[in-house]
Amino acid sequence: MRSANWILGVALALALGEPGAWAQTETATAKLSPDTVQKTFYLNNVSQQDATEVITTLRNMLDPRVKIFPVTNQNAIVLQATPDQQALAQKLLNDLDRPKKTYRLTYTVTELDSGKRIGTQHFAMIVVAGQRTVLKQGSKIPVITGTYTSGNTSSQNQATYLDVGMNFDASLEEFANGVRLRTKVEQSSVAEEKSGLGAQDPIIRQTVLEGTSVLSPGKPLILGSVDIPGSTRHLDVDVVMEQVR
Repeated sequence: MRSANWILGVALALALGEPGAWAQTETATAKLSPDTVQKTFYLNNVSQQDATEVITTLRNMLDPRVKIFPVTNQNAIVLQATPDQQALAQKLLNDLDRPKKTYRLTYTVTELDSGKRIGTQHFAMIVVAGQRTVLKQGSKIPVITGTYTSGNTSSQNQATYLDVGMNFDASLEEFANGVRLRTKVEQSSVAEEKSGLGAQDPIIRQTVLEGTSVLSPGKPLILGSVDIPGSTRHLDVDVVMEQVR
């Protein structure tokens, strides 16, 4: 009888799930195996976007049993692995998490009339390798896109704004033979003539140079030369690169 009661008690415990039994199971599961240690690695020079590639590299290079947990808001990676795998992860991160070089790009826009220089502008920007940098200088021109009425008030104009002036968009990539520049240079201005669509609609003149070039430090590179329609003038655009650090 006593054995039957004990068996019945065990069966009820398994069916109902005693809290104490589940807590012990969860605690045992949470513990790391004796040969596994946990370590947190903080990425100092890698953006969140690049961190994804770093984690992918770790998953491919380390033992499949290694557990990797990214901590996005801390820009960190938590690893549960054996000491030898932790050492390999540290070596990989030392090679991947390096400071990126910083460069200064100086764009020169020269305006010429019949071969005579009549104006020169310089625009400088700091660019980190592997990242995109944008520089804008100019004005915002309002363009009426519609009207609306609010309550009993009179009609109000609804407008959007166009950037007019000089726009520079640049990104640098390092490779074995130099530095590759992907750039877009845009110059825009308001024409004197009016649009036929409406008295308040301006005509925007625009010149765009876009392409990829290979740069050498300290050597100017001509990106392009553009004639200005309706005149004897044209623009020359060149860029020079200098390493900052």
